[in-house]
Amino acid sequence: MNAPFSAPSILEASGVDPSRAVALLGEALAGADDGEIFLERSESESFVFDDGRLKSAAFDSTEGFGLRVVAGETAGYAHASEISEAAIARAADSAALAKRGYSGVTAEGPRATNTRLYGDDDPLASPGFSAKVDLLKEIDAFARSRDPRVAQVMASLHGERRVIEIVRADGHLIRDIRPLVRLNVQITVDTDGRRETGSSGAGGRAGFEAWITPDAWHDQIEEALRQALVNLEAVPCPAGEMDVVLGPGWNGVLLHEAVGHGLEGDFNRKGTSAFSGRIGERVAAPGVTVFDDGSIEGRRGSLTVDDEGTPTSRTVLIEDGILVGYMHDRQSARRQSYAHLPMPRMTNTGMLAGTSTREEMIASTKRGLYCANFGGGQVDITNGKFVFQCTEAYLIEDGKVTTPVKGATLIGDGPSSLTRVTMIGDDFAFDPGIGVCGKSGQGVPVGVGQPSLKITGLTVGGTGV
Repeated sequence: MNAPFSAPSILEASGVDPSRAVALLGEALAGADDGEIFLERSESESFVFDDGRLKSAAFDSTEGFGLRVVAGETAGYAHASEISEAAIARAADSAALAKRGYSGVTAEGPRATNTRLYGDDDPLASPGFSAKVDLLKEIDAFARSRDPRVAQVMASLHGERRVIEIVRADGHLIRDIRPLVRLNVQITVDTDGRRETGSSGAGGRAGFEAWITPDAWHDQIEEALRQALVNLEAVPCPAGEMDVVLGPGWNGVLLHEAVGHGLEGDFNRKGTSAFSGRIGERVAAPGVTVFDDGSIEGRRGSLTVDDEGTPTSRTVLIEDGILVGYMHDRQSARRQSYAHLPMPRMTNTGMLAGTSTREEMIASTKRGLYCANFGGGQVDITNGKFVFQCTEAYLIEDGKVTTPVKGATLIGDGPSSLTRVTMIGDDFAFDPGIGVCGKSGQGVPVGVGQPSLKITGLTVGGTGV
């Protein structure tokens, strides 16, 4: 069974007899392959302090359910913001139309678990509203006091508490309470009319306490200010083919986008991924091992159970350069809310550490680029081609990090880039808890991680010469 919770179930709190919900679901799933009722009750709040004042404070509360019927490659889905027996009955009738004479055998439900990867913290309850606003004021004042060149500060807090329940046709009720928080700081500095920005953020699945201690937010301010001041000194990045050294942690977003999405099962079932049909083939350099792990305690991308009710686990996708697996639903299914169908999604995706040091990578590079931090990027899933912007980067000249550069972009494709990894660092790190992944219009929190990497022969875009 799943770990017990003290609060009443969403169904019972809405006046619905759980046995009636199970019966209605069972009727809808007769002759289907799979399905469930997914119920959700969530609350979230966000605060943005910008340019010396509280710019916005928002609170949102939602609840509802979705009912899914899977028949072969067809899925029927109906959802409603009203949780009642009548609404569930209407949804069951609508979703059952997906069967259209199909005759299958309903799959067994996911295994149960007593593991919990996070507590049932309520970030909205503590600290209180005024304390959160005062904290943002304090962050703003401290950041401005750190350097006379600070021209603008934006600080934000976001917290949510999401309660989900999954009802299976066998009567199994799976429940999870998911807290999630994030603190962000962005600082703009100005010198002689030139403005540059740096940012830092952190969060995870817990209450706010771990991220709002003075030491924690002081560190975020110092990091955002450091980035901004580095960019004040940056010169236009030269363009051309270069060896690139990537720093650890958040730079794993390149792996996530350029490789991870291509390893999601739905793209491979359809044959639209650059990795389709390549299980057992070498797709990366020796030493490259890529994993997805939703079972890491407290991480932003972690889930005690996924959105089909399956306990999360570690999935090895690429092992020592060989493609060994994909991410599938009923293994790694996620959805943005009750109004969305579940689909194969990443949780915490990363590459295992190697034995090289970052200093060795840089020393071995005659001319190249050291990318310490990424911003946004774009990826084509069908071929893995990507374009990523570097928010903090430096030239490497004669084995040494020299001039900071701005406007650097990395251009390439995931499959071939993995084969060009020549050195893997011993400094694996996850990102600080800031990732959001978008797919088919759905956004979900994720984690990324990697050690430092040296990749040869990447195309670097820039405006310098």
